[in-house]
Amino acid sequence: MKKTDLPAGIDVTEERLQIADSVRQLCDKFDDEWWLEKERKAEFPHEFHKAMADAGWLGITMPEEYGGANLGVTDAALLMQLIGNSAGAMAACSTIHINLFGPHAMVKHGTREQKDRMIPPLVDGSHKACFGVTEPDAGLDTTHITTRAVKKGARYVVNGQKVWTSTAQQADKILLLTRTTPIEECKRPIDGMTLFYTDFDRSRIGVTPIEKMGRAAVNSNSIFIDGLEVPEEDRIGDEGAGFKLLLDSLNPERILVAAEAIGVGRRALEKAADYAAERVVFGRPIGQNQSIQHPLAQSWMALEAADLMVWHAARLYDGGKSCGAEANSAKFLAADAAFDACDRAVRTHGGFGYAKEYHVERYMREIMLPRIAPVTRELIMSFIAERVLELPKSY
Repeated sequence: MKKTDLPAGIDVTEERLQIADSVRQLCDKFDDEWWLEKERKAEFPHEFHKAMADAGWLGITMPEEYGGANLGVTDAALLMQLIGNSAGAMAACSTIHINLFGPHAMVKHGTREQKDRMIPPLVDGSHKACFGVTEPDAGLDTTHITTRAVKKGARYVVNGQKVWTSTAQQADKILLLTRTTPIEECKRPIDGMTLFYTDFDRSRIGVTPIEKMGRAAVNSNSIFIDGLEVPEEDRIGDEGAGFKLLLDSLNPERILVAAEAIGVGRRALEKAADYAAERVVFGRPIGQNQSIQHPLAQSWMALEAADLMVWHAARLYDGGKSCGAEANSAKFLAADAAFDACDRAVRTHGGFGYAKEYHVERYMREIMLPRIAPVTRELIMSFIAERVLELPKSY
């Protein structure tokens, strides 16, 4: 895809052409060397976050009355695909990702007072938020979280632990899922969970960094919550309805992750093709050899096919139609296609693919993430088997 193009599957509008041009120009200010240095130092990219906030991109899906652009998931996915296609790859995406799906619960289910108080600081970048859902002993089985919130007067007291909490080292706020009723006292496992958006009180929340494979510029952490007091006005929606509130953001998140992965895969593929055209071995460019050409051509086809599912799922969501199968399929196909593209980019570079100065090894490490999160390939296949093919539930 040329830099002046929009993805083939998206409806072209003047506004989207302007989004593409503006975002590319902004991202180009932060090149591969800048992001490599951030990774080496494990340093949060505050400058990139501020640039995105100053340009208004943190509020692309937020209502206009709160400083946002009130655009749909399609436009948000375009934004994130362009960021993924930049030198920042998944690290750049993760810097602002929660802004595009995390506040959805407040927008849809919050009171007027909550929206007025919570959303504008996220849009203008003065607040950074993290997402406290996953727990070490529950994983993807969210119904079995054990972080407990106990009501005491006009406050809840929270104790528990979360894991893989990105940006917790910088966060001012946390979107926190808790159990207010033990699972054994609930009619259904999805009952009894309550969602809060509250201050990240470091006197009550301990943060332990997780050393990980990639995306070092955006930290991931275990957090330990000990006696965190949360005022009742920070509860989103009804007590016990937290799981249902989170469901509203699941399909948009899958679509955004898929779009991001496609962006990274395309960048890696472009790097590989450029190198193959320039690198001469045995008196000829290695890109003249079909053993180099064919895998790269296959990756181009796979990325384009997966991308069509991304825009199909986004169009369904923005049209208010069911899109669970399509959103999950987009995430599955995009993650696999992007992973293969990054793997082939490293191998096309040969030994230099293993060197940090060529950057493709960084893309390779970061593109592992969309295959694992926010939902595994295996659970997506089980979902499609059960919901689309109507086969018996396997778990």
